[in-house]
Amino acid sequence: MYYPEEVIEEVREKNDIVDVISGYVKLQKKGANYFGLCPFHNEKSPSFSVSPGKQMYYCFGCGAGGNVITFLMEYENYTFPEALKFLADRAGVALPKIEYQKEAREQADLKARLLEVNKLAANYFYHQLKSPAGQVGYRYLHDKRELKDPTILHFGLGFANKTSDDLYRFLKEKGYEDSFLKETGLVTIEERGGRDKFWNRVIFPIMDIHNRVIGFGGRVMGDGEPKYLNSPETKIFDKSRNLYGLNYARTSREKYMLVCEGYLDVISLHQAGFTNAVASLGTAFTPQHASVLKRYTDQVILTYDSDGAGIKAALRAIPILREAGISAKVLNMKPYKDPDEFIKNLGAEAFSERIQQAENSFMFEIRILKQDYSMEDPEQKTKFYQETARKLLRFGEPLERDNYIQAVSSEYMIPYQELKGMVNRMGMTMGLKAGEAAPEGKRSGRAVLREETDENRGEAAAGGGQRRSGKKPDREDGIRQSQRLLLTWLIENPELFDKIRGVITADDFVEELYHQVAVQVFAGHEQGNLNPAAILNHYINDEDQYRQVAALFNASLGDSLGNEEQKKAFAETVYKVKKNSLDAAGRNAGSIEELQRIIREQANLKKLHITLD
Repeated sequence: MYYPEEVIEEVREKNDIVDVISGYVKLQKKGANYFGLCPFHNEKSPSFSVSPGKQMYYCFGCGAGGNVITFLMEYENYTFPEALKFLADRAGVALPKIEYQKEAREQADLKARLLEVNKLAANYFYHQLKSPAGQVGYRYLHDKRELKDPTILHFGLGFANKTSDDLYRFLKEKGYEDSFLKETGLVTIEERGGRDKFWNRVIFPIMDIHNRVIGFGGRVMGDGEPKYLNSPETKIFDKSRNLYGLNYARTSREKYMLVCEGYLDVISLHQAGFTNAVASLGTAFTPQHASVLKRYTDQVILTYDSDGAGIKAALRAIPILREAGISAKVLNMKPYKDPDEFIKNLGAEAFSERIQQAENSFMFEIRILKQDYSMEDPEQKTKFYQETARKLLRFGEPLERDNYIQAVSSEYMIPYQELKGMVNRMGMTMGLKAGEAAPEGKRSGRAVLREETDENRGEAAAGGGQRRSGKKPDREDGIRQSQRLLLTWLIENPELFDKIRGVITADDFVEELYHQVAVQVFAGHEQGNLNPAAILNHYINDEDQYRQVAALFNASLGDSLGNEEQKKAFAETVYKVKKNSLDAAGRNAGSIEELQRIIREQANLKKLHITLD
């Protein structure tokens, strides 16, 4: 970690997790905990729990969990130092100078310099726009695109002069060396000097969600090619993870986001009062874009161009949004090409009406699909029905699927029972079980991670059973589950430590991660200050590990140890963990004497009787 452990813990302790998360999620107190809708996946019933006692959050739906620091890291896409600084400032804690290792310090210094030079370049471009040489750019923005001066200032729009080494010479005068400048994406270093990436272009600074300039886009003046040019990816600029305008849109009070194709669409919409508009950065919409949007909304309205390219872009984005758990609609821009043209001709009020009339994304897909078939040809008509039925199989929830069958049946005059029968028969042919959705392509990384987290989490209640995948657990998985379950019991019921004293120690947890946690849990119990949120700090830099550890601290144990069946399950779990530990020790015994001692302990284990009364 970059900061001493005691500093991290001071910051965490001075930021009550309920207070912090309440600023992002509406929470309601139920018993000892608070519950709300999970901000990390789409859900209708609250499964997101915040524990003031443990100072931790956990979602029983998607497995997201952690402490107040990891919440900000995941929700705001902060790095660990950024999250800690935010919380330190919030609590009035002065952070010491960061203790970097050499490589980490070099990377941090490089990123800091890149942000510094991008800010300097953005200011330079803005001042060029206001200079006599930049009047061609200013007239384009102000006169042709009808952008007002406050809007130009708000988005920091600028101009790159016609001279192809203008910015390069400016940055050299500021003391930046060629070896660094080639890392910025702003210039190309050649034998005879440097050449600007952007020249004779209107400039659009690209900012991250913290309002830091991380890259640029440029629109050429005249007929040059390419029409739009973007910064290459750098250490601070990843096109697939950033959205233009999100730094402003994330604070909008609207419950949905408008997703556009270009910079000027976003700017025009913001100027017209639609401050929830964003756009991808010269690339197709990606699962990473959807994942970023999911942090702020679960509803998107696609406002892509009305031409063929815009329709194809919408058709590509819809399944990505659906996979991320985001409900999507498609806005009809006709008779105009894009939001900018629409608002210039019909105004903001008409655009607002179109938003209200936006088309359900699935019905949009079916409408576009129909254009490929002639309804006058019986064969093509049948193929259209078949393809429609296949698309309806995407919906795994029977009620939702039936609602869409009814909607399609009504819209396209297809007899309801015939369409439903076709969908059911096709589902049987594909081997789908009731309520199971047909695959829609490759799963997102988040969905795969969620599955893997479910695997690692194991069963929530004592007694086990099969894992969610339906795969019968083998012996190794059973041992992992027993260790996981016993740790959770000891965390949830600290009084159990006295019941297992002299029987179980931290060393009996042979799974490496569980052993690390057990050492801290046992030490916390002995010292009388078991602190789950502090323990989790040690795993912040490893997403998979901190999710597993968070699950240990938040798993539901059903009726806990309130009945005979649960008490029996606890005793059996203690026995399994101890037996596995002795078996492992026996396999690794270094001497005959040690092996004989282990054999004696194994014999005594059969007489073990754990009582909770």
